[in-house]
Amino acid sequence: MAVRLPGTHQTSDLNMEKNMQQFLDFLEKNQQLILSYSVKVLVALVILYLGRWLSKSLTRMLEKGLIHRKVDRAVVSFLSGIIQAAIMVATILIALSQVGIQTASFIAILGAAGLAIALALQGSLSNFASGVLIILFRPFRAGDFVDAAGVSGVVEKIEIFQTVMKSPDNKRIIVPNSQITGSAIINYSAEKTRRVDLTVGISYDSDLKKAKQLLEQILKADSRILAEPAPTIAVGALADSSVNILIRPWVNAADYWPVYWDSLEKIKLTFDEHQIVIPFPQMDLHLKKEK
Repeated sequence: MAVRLPGTHQTSDLNMEKNMQQFLDFLEKNQQLILSYSVKVLVALVILYLGRWLSKSLTRMLEKGLIHRKVDRAVVSFLSGIIQAAIMVATILIALSQVGIQTASFIAILGAAGLAIALALQGSLSNFASGVLIILFRPFRAGDFVDAAGVSGVVEKIEIFQTVMKSPDNKRIIVPNSQITGSAIINYSAEKTRRVDLTVGISYDSDLKKAKQLLEQILKADSRILAEPAPTIAVGALADSSVNILIRPWVNAADYWPVYWDSLEKIKLTFDEHQIVIPFPQMDLHLKKEK
């Protein structure tokens, strides 16, 4: 059983009253300072709230804009996350400076850390930035046949760091995005129509007018060749052993190679049938007998 000593309760009350009086005296002496810090803390909380609202609003607008432009959702999510984090970091630094905390050291640490990360991931960041540019500006799309970074093939996927292509002989090719944006890009599928460029040489002894008439008939007989723009058939050069005729029909992009191959075969067979000679490189050797 606890035994309360006489006067213990009274002493406790006196101590409590003394502490309360000291606290009230402290409040009275530091009233202006406490009020000033209270206002600063309130302003810092308002800044945090507004920064959080601003980061969500901006990232939401960014996501809607990028999705409207059919940007890959993985890239949209990554970019929105980076922007939201950057806004929140800036908001926290502003709020801390508002309550009197020196943020210069924090900024220096963040800058050093960012520089170290950038140097360590220089290649990856370059590929990422190039991937974003490809997705935003769309020099090609999935399904296009392109020549990029010295590689030709059909684009299968455009990823954040790399582009996956398939070669005509069914090989998968993975090209870093930075190499693609750093070189010329030829998109063979960008336009609906393409011009087939053929050059056929005939011998000087063959009938040039007849050869051109036969070529016109071959082109008119092929339904895949477009009437507009009209095909061009013209003499391109008087070469050493042949008269070179240029054949320039226009076709739909999907018909380019079938028309190219079929036209060469038809021209050869038709010329053989009408005795139009296609010369081949040859050398005449004359031997002189000494007396």
